[in-house]
Amino acid sequence: MGATMMTSAGAEAFRHQPVLATEVTELFAPVPPGLVVDATLGGGGHAAALLSVHRHLRILGVDRDATAVAAATERLRRFGDRAEVVRARFDEIPRLLDERPGVPLVGALFDLGVSSPQLDTADRGFSFRNDGPLDMRMDDRQQLDAATVVNTYPVDDLARLIAENSDERYAGRVARAIERDRPITSTKRLAEIVRDAIPVPARREGGHPARRTFQAIRLEVNQELPVLRTALEAALEHLVPAGRCAVLSYHSGEDRITKELFRSWTTPSPLPAGLPVEPEAPPARLVHRGLVVPSAAEQASNPRSSSARMRAIEIITSATGNS
Repeated sequence: MGATMMTSAGAEAFRHQPVLATEVTELFAPVPPGLVVDATLGGGGHAAALLSVHRHLRILGVDRDATAVAAATERLRRFGDRAEVVRARFDEIPRLLDERPGVPLVGALFDLGVSSPQLDTADRGFSFRNDGPLDMRMDDRQQLDAATVVNTYPVDDLARLIAENSDERYAGRVARAIERDRPITSTKRLAEIVRDAIPVPARREGGHPARRTFQAIRLEVNQELPVLRTALEAALEHLVPAGRCAVLSYHSGEDRITKELFRSWTTPSPLPAGLPVEPEAPPARLVHRGLVVPSAAEQASNPRSSSARMRAIEIITSATGNS
């Protein structure tokens, strides 16, 4: 597997409970033998579950977080050459598949958002609950970090990204409060500024008042939404007939992109009125009519799963026209 080794303690630190693990495992049961790309590998929880249950599948695990790559490499080692782990961003899927010709892509899994180990490690700077540096980079090789966004973005740009990336009603107030307090160097101080910028009655709604702003900044730092559509399109175009793609989203922006793209792949192309021909059948179908969400029992045992929603699609006709 293409990643460096790490200690057992390090791998254990990145372990977390994969969301909707049973539902994901069942979803990929009918696909033909071949390769599943786990595009957001994390600690390898979903990958391990799939490999344990489905002997006909191989996994190509992709993650840009070096700690995740190392942890998943150790976790999946027992599966031998059925599992390969690479450090890359998921919009690099076309290149990764081109480098592995002759292996049919039968599945793609996107478990979006930030992982529990990333949130719980204060030095990563993702959490408003743990004091740490303003970082939030999933890939520590990149230059853009949360400190740059918070301290250098013009206030109008900051307000726009907070509003667009998190649906924060008070984005303008938050952005202006941040600008007044620059330079800001810690997650604790940023969380305090955001909290104080939001009216007191609104602080009692929807959890910690800084949650949405931290989410918005993280999405900007890692460019998660701009690359999602590109990566999903690439996965769908490479899937063989009967292959499936599943997306676990945790906020409205991710789910909106997924829903719109899946709709475009499962809706017949419109034809001009009056033509004596049937519309061309869409290349895919929805596996579920709506969203799949964690059960009450899973949400109780893993509260961070409560915002998860899964959509899934199955290819009927490949992008090359073979059915």
